[in-house]
Amino acid sequence: MRTLEMAVGTTLPELVIPLTPTLIISTALATRDFTPVHHDVELARAQGSQDIFLNILTTMGLMERFVTDWAGPEALIRGINVKLGVPAYAGDTLTFHGTVAERDGDTGTVDVRGTVSLGAHATGTVRFSL
Repeated sequence: MRTLEMAVGTTLPELVIPLTPTLIISTALATRDFTPVHHDVELARAQGSQDIFLNILTTMGLMERFVTDWAGPEALIRGINVKLGVPAYAGDTLTFHGTVAERDGDTGTVDVRGTVSLGAHATGTVRFSL
């Protein structure tokens, strides 16, 4: 088992995710979200969007992945709190940044921010234990 540096203030390695149409469509379908704005470009544009965009379940899953990629396979997600911002459109790049905000023994909380070219897509916290 590796030793995880999780002192308050520790910065997590950045995670960069290209938002391909395939990623957006496949994750929407995997989460059983059949809302057309996640897979139909023409309909999304007709409703005022630039393109298809990530659904909230995918965003939350990617935030959790960001933390567990850093914390390792021993990490168990105990809670997530997400505030959505701007849409994450196909063709853009989603970049996650994070910092350990709290630590209590083997439990930690990471402040997470996911950004795209338009600004903050998602901000929140992920609580986990080892």
